[in-house]
Amino acid sequence: MKKTILLTLTTAMLMMSGCTQETQNKFGRAIQNWTGTDGVLEVYAGDKLVKRFMQIDKMSTAISTNGNTDRPYRFGYGVLDENLNAKVDKDEKKVYFEVSDYSTSYVFYENPHK
Repeated sequence: MKKTILLTLTTAMLMMSGCTQETQNKFGRAIQNWTGTDGVLEVYAGDKLVKRFMQIDKMSTAISTNGNTDRPYRFGYGVLDENLNAKVDKDEKKVYFEVSDYSTSYVFYENPHK
């Protein structure tokens, strides 16, 4: 069993070394999206925190209808931290959200308290 795992990992590493940096980045993001993360998105109005979404597994960039260009916003699903206590309370629900590239100040990070 250990030999099979070691052989698989070695083969994957050799295949990755022949990929371009962009291909490696896409592969890395795919693994991260598959394994999931515990992301936090904080939205600010000036220097004041106005919204927080927690337990986000990924944020995606919207693509145009033609599929050729990115749209100027990101979207995802997360639990709305209504009372901004940085904890998911039992009455807080998972919601869809969008943040604009133009007018929204936001910070997205992995939750350090998981």
